Amino acid sequence: MNDDDFRRVEAHDCPMSACAAPAGSPCRTGKGKVAVQYHTARFRLVPQLAKTLSAPTPAVRKPGSVWIELPRPASRGAEPAGHARIGYARASTVRQSLDTQLDSLKSAGVTRVFSEKISTRATTRPELDKAITLAREMRASGVAVTLVVHEHKRLGRGLELAALAEQLKASDIGLQFLTGELQGSHDPAGVVFTVLAALSGMEREYIRDRTLEGHESARSRGKSIGGAGVTDDHMLSMALHLRGQELSLRDIAARLVITKGKKKGQHPSPATVLRLLREHDEASAPVADGSDIIRPRPARVLQATDEAQRDRVQASPHSR
Repeated sequence: MNDDDFRRVEAHDCPMSACAAPAGSPCRTGKGKVAVQYHTARFRLVPQLAKTLSAPTPAVRKPGSVWIELPRPASRGAEPAGHARIGYARASTVRQSLDTQLDSLKSAGVTRVFSEKISTRATTRPELDKAITLAREMRASGVAVTLVVHEHKRLGRGLELAALAEQLKASDIGLQFLTGELQGSHDPAGVVFTVLAALSGMEREYIRDRTLEGHESARSRGKSIGGAGVTDDHMLSMALHLRGQELSLRDIAARLVITKGKKKGQHPSPATVLRLLREHDEASAPVADGSDIIRPRPARVLQATDEAQRDRVQASPHSR
């Protein structure tokens, strides 16, 4: 930091609400002392110091002494207020990586980035709130501020994105997307941005409706929806036999083995065992209309039941 750099820093009001030192005065601590170094949000308003990690308060300002407001410097008129860019990155789940977004922001020259792993549906996103708060404080000091995001989906879609745009518009904060359908710099108050944000929300609904229509069409043709089945007649027979020994679903699942598909050699989940036994019980139950008519059992259920009974007989000590 050069000898005159502190004057460039003090040419701006400190945007930190806890300090709010006016132009011409050093930053102050919460206890009313001259701060040892200027607040980051303040010295980064100076383009030459934007990438600096810290800006120490010079000895002439007597850091550690009682803070006193000094006269404001004469207006320089032509001196630029500066331009700050604040980055935001978000992943929906803990397992997802932020590396791509962070690398993209870094390549774009963004040094101050707020990141978090939280669902888009979350009502509050703490790191996004912090980014917007800092942007407002810096904008209030007269600096142009732009919120930079890798892709618009990281902020939201449709109404969510439109609501956020209203917040940025009210604070006169710009918005930039580095990639995706809305790539480029946008004025949140612009009509074009509003239309594109609405279309991005319609895209999600369109994909959802198209998926549901495909599922319904498949069901009408007799196709099952979901992953490949892992149960078979032998598994049902063993499950019935183990249930007869009054074992828990977890214990039954631990003794069964999947014999086909990608999960071959693994144990089924207790939920799969429960569904298997429930289907068997429902198919075996009598009609609940007061009559003695019994529902015809599928061949798979009859075969499994016969095998289970045969296993019980063979396991009985009286059969020897």
